[in-house]
Amino acid sequence: MVVKIEQIQEAGLKLDEPIALELLQEVLGGSGQDTGFRATRPSTLHASLRKVSGGVLVQGSFTAHVAAPCKRCLVDVKLELPVSFTLNLVPESLVRGDDILDEDEKDERAQGETGGSFELEDADEEVFDGKTIDLDPIVREQVLLALPMNAVCREDCKGLCAQCGQNLNEKQCGCEQKVIDPRLAPLMNIKLN
Repeated sequence: MVVKIEQIQEAGLKLDEPIALELLQEVLGGSGQDTGFRATRPSTLHASLRKVSGGVLVQGSFTAHVAAPCKRCLVDVKLELPVSFTLNLVPESLVRGDDILDEDEKDERAQGETGGSFELEDADEEVFDGKTIDLDPIVREQVLLALPMNAVCREDCKGLCAQCGQNLNEKQCGCEQKVIDPRLAPLMNIKLN
């Protein structure tokens, strides 16, 4: 999903772009890193782009449909994750200050640049080339940010029995609840007077 800056008019640009299932699957399990989640169906990105103060303001929303095993009982859980975001896209030339600096200042600034600086007010800013906006990396990032730490089938999930593996949500097992460490079992035979 690539948008050219020329496409954004004075009133802005509204998009309803499909998010392919393949893109979502790649985000959740591709590139050698498995998130534990998998996409169940495609989605649609509803976005609004407006030119503001030299950059582009992007407001978007979509629903990510994912599934994962419950962390307690391993039953498959289907989740609908609402995702909404607002990003201020700033052209590289504006970030570097190419428009307002003369050649000596540009050289001086390039030599003095250091990595790792971060300003809190810049947290919602992204840099782009100034000509085109690729929405795919933005969607990838937003999907990953929307994922919960763990998926559970329900808040009161009882999980699995540690001894026999029975799903305790379905029925109780006959296992003894108090598990004794086998290394400490001989201490149970000691008689105290």
